[in-house]
Amino acid sequence: MLFNSAVFLWFLAGFLLFYYLVRGSLLWRNRLIVLASYVFYGWWDWRFLSLLILSSLVDYWAARAMETASPGARRRWLHLSLAVNLGALAFFKYCNFFIDNLVGVLESLGLSANLPLLEVVLPVGISFYTFQSLGYSIDVYFRRLSATRDFWAFLAYISFFPQLVAGPIERAANLLSQFTSTRTVTRGDVECGMWLILWGFFKKVVIADNLALVVDMAFGDPSLRGPVILLGTLAFGFQIYCDFSGYSDIARGLARLLGFRLMLNFNQPYLACSPGEFWRRWHISLSSWFRDYVYIPLGGNRCGPLRLRANLLLTMFLAGLWHGAGWNFILWGLWHGVLLASWRSRQRSLLRWLLTMTAVFYGWLLFRCESPGQIADLTLALWQPILPPWTASYAFFLFLLLLPILAVELWQWLGNDLMPTLKLPGFLRWSLHGILLWMILLFWKVEGTRFIYFKF
Repeated sequence: MLFNSAVFLWFLAGFLLFYYLVRGSLLWRNRLIVLASYVFYGWWDWRFLSLLILSSLVDYWAARAMETASPGARRRWLHLSLAVNLGALAFFKYCNFFIDNLVGVLESLGLSANLPLLEVVLPVGISFYTFQSLGYSIDVYFRRLSATRDFWAFLAYISFFPQLVAGPIERAANLLSQFTSTRTVTRGDVECGMWLILWGFFKKVVIADNLALVVDMAFGDPSLRGPVILLGTLAFGFQIYCDFSGYSDIARGLARLLGFRLMLNFNQPYLACSPGEFWRRWHISLSSWFRDYVYIPLGGNRCGPLRLRANLLLTMFLAGLWHGAGWNFILWGLWHGVLLASWRSRQRSLLRWLLTMTAVFYGWLLFRCESPGQIADLTLALWQPILPPWTASYAFFLFLLLLPILAVELWQWLGNDLMPTLKLPGFLRWSLHGILLWMILLFWKVEGTRFIYFKF
């Protein structure tokens, strides 16, 4: 079920009605959230509900067992959690990728290989909810938090439908505790939630979906060169930003309407002046997950310079692989690993910002390409200044699409406030809401278009 579809609006209306009817019972509210979340997730393919439920049950009981088990038994329970979560992720996401590459290696050695590819369908959101559930087990194992005994609260924490499919990847210390305490929805929550939902829909439906047209043109025509590839890469950088941060805004807004507060997942990443700052601003829930559960356990920055750089490269290699079973994602992760390992300065200047954005947006070219061959072709094409006659129109259309997001981000930056609209007088605020709603309805597609990160 897509946020930007008519069926979701009917689903949300019915859910909110029942949610407020049972506001006097925390237990029944959590049960309702679990039921609604399973309906929301099962709408794509009810068969994959079993994976979500399995991950939840294993980690709930494993964490409970770790509370009183001996050190050796605790490790075995943690290994069970790792095996179930990472095993399911590896099978559904990477099975065919490894088979295909193994066949290629064998054939390059002159060996006959006839390994069949499996008809494996990637369960939507599996990368997100497995990391969220796994993070809980690891935290309990290292005694960073106590295992919960509230079964329904834990199920709701893992399956919470606003952020189930594409995050943010929440930590139990923040979100699980909100399911075990009474929730109240204030007027401020409603106003904040409504703005986040409207702005998120606007970024997705109006900006990202229209940017997709110019991106597909640039990356789909092998004859295009130079400035058009450059503009197409710029367009994709903002497409994926508006698409993904739009989802996060909608998720955070829906959660606020229900009395929950999800973590900030994007904080103006294109204002970063270094690769490290970019990753402190982009997909914050994932970058902090890899920092806490991969980079720091590897030794982090507590070791020599060579080991530190190796840790960064390995962490970003895994982050790239997390995004998908493709060499483009691996190369994108390694590219950012090299950037992080070679660029340690935190000074801010216009030149550093320009260099950072150049590196980040070239990374988006790697991310968007479908093969190493296409990466090589487009990288060479960037240096060929061939201008089709429609380049100026292409650039102007791109500018019109980017103008709203650039204006709002500038407004946020100048006021040092990510929610500046809440400070507007009532008439101006509701007028702005009305304009956004009108634009959303103008570009709305009944069936909706998938968010980019649904395939990860």
